[in-house]
Order: sequence, then C-alpha cells, then structure tokens
Amino acid sequence: MTPLVLKTDRAELHLLPALGGAIGRFEWDGRAVLRPTPAGAEDVLETACFPLVPFCNRIPRGRFVFEGRTVSLAPNLGDHPHALHGQGWRAPWQVEAAGVDHAVLVYEHPAGEWPWPYRAAERFSLDETGLRIVLSVTNTGQTAMPAALGLHPYFAVRPGERLTAAVDGVWLTDAEILPTIHQPGVWGPDWARGASVATTSLIDHCYTGWNGRATLSAPGGPTTVMTASPACRWLHVYAPPGGDFVCAEPVANRPDPFGGAERGVSVLAPGESLSVWMVIAVAPAG
Repeated sequence: MTPLVLKTDRAELHLLPALGGAIGRFEWDGRAVLRPTPAGAEDVLETACFPLVPFCNRIPRGRFVFEGRTVSLAPNLGDHPHALHGQGWRAPWQVEAAGVDHAVLVYEHPAGEWPWPYRAAERFSLDETGLRIVLSVTNTGQTAMPAALGLHPYFAVRPGERLTAAVDGVWLTDAEILPTIHQPGVWGPDWARGASVATTSLIDHCYTGWNGRATLSAPGGPTTVMTASPACRWLHVYAPPGGDFVCAEPVANRPDPFGGAERGVSVLAPGESLSVWMVIAVAPAG
C-alpha cells in the first residue's frame, strides 16, 4: 500500500491509514527512530506504531459488565483467548486532512460487538523537535460509553540500547499475560535507573507510577525522548527475546481494565470526547 508521507528538513513520517491507522516509519536525520514496517506488510503488528482505542491491552475472554450491560468481544489476535486494544487497530482509517508536515486520520465505529458507536481521530504533526500524536475518541451514541486510550510504538533497538523510565512497581502476570498481583519497587529490569532492553525472557508487563517520560539511549548515539499526557498513568513495556525493537507504550488503562476499581477507564456521556498525546523527540548524543 502507498503510504501518506509527511516531511520536514530532519524528519520523515510514513502513515498507513488503511492498516489500522498505523505509522509505517518515523526517521530523524535518516535514522529509524521507530521500527520500519516491512514492504508489503498486511498485519498491523508489523508496523512502527498503532493506536489503542477505545481501550488498551487485554480484556479477559473479551467479557465485561458496564452499567449493568454484559459485553462480549471476540478474540482479535490469532488463537489468543482475549480481546486486545479495541477496534481501531484492526480497522481501516480515512484521511480527513493532510499537509506537508501534518495529517488527520479518522475512524468511524458503528455499534456492534462493542455496543457503542464512536469516532476516533489521530492528529500527527512534525516540527523542529520531533513528532506529536494526539489520539481522541468521541462517543457518538445515545448512552454512556467506557473509554481509555493509548499508543503502541515499536522503538528501533541499537546495540547497547537502554530504557529509562521513572516507575514505582509492576503488575506481575500469569501464563495468559493477565495481571495477578502488584509488585512494588523493582522486579526484573530496573527501568527507573536505566536498564538494557536486551532480554532472554519475554517482557510484557504494565508498570505503575510512571511520570510520563521515558528515554532510549545507546552509546555514541542520540537519545530518543518519549513523553505522554498525564492521563497515561501506566507504561506498558513489551520486549521479546532477541527482538530488534522494544515497545514502551503510554496507556491510560492497565490490563484487565474492567476488573475492579482504579483501572483508568473513563465514562463518556453522549457527545463527550477523550484524548491523549505522545511526543517523540530526539536529543543530540552526549
């Protein structure tokens, strides 16, 4: 598919509206900041970043109850038994507006398995500091709708890459990658002090107490700085063994978002909107 290309003197951004409203690539001074999407890719999981709307991560077996209504969502990741990341990442988006260095993509969701219609929008802009994405959702139905948003960037990993993010704990998971208990302090890599993203075992965990800032640095290279809106209270890190990428995802809800209190889900009245933002900037080496 032909990407929508945005450019500045230092940045180049490829958008793939038809493939889940995803980013195909993001380069700064010719370096791939996000993992480039392979030519001919047909799965959004191969892209550089995609939106999470109207919820993030896993709903166990896709079932939850909201204001007395039972909702059942089909699994949407192969044979994985849970529903992930909402509907936006599995649907085509439309280009509402585009310029040299900015674009707006939209997705209109009719009521269905997710029984609330909504309109989602992604606003991309490039400037002299980097890339800014604003993701929003509007309840276009007649009843209150639950919602939480996030973004799923795949950062390209360089030799010696380290992730630094101020977090205060982590949700441990079971064999189906569902949260079990909250572990305060450090468990596994100490992201608060900075740790290598190279791993011999899968990291797919939600970290708490995040302050909205994360950096990726490698010896002799520029530092990637990712910041996100205060609504994104959790940082989800996904790093497979031997991978050439690490996902550091700003999310507004933790996994199992309907499993109890303080999960980060907002309630949108008819016509009400919710938004989050993420900025990816590149700082000089040293």
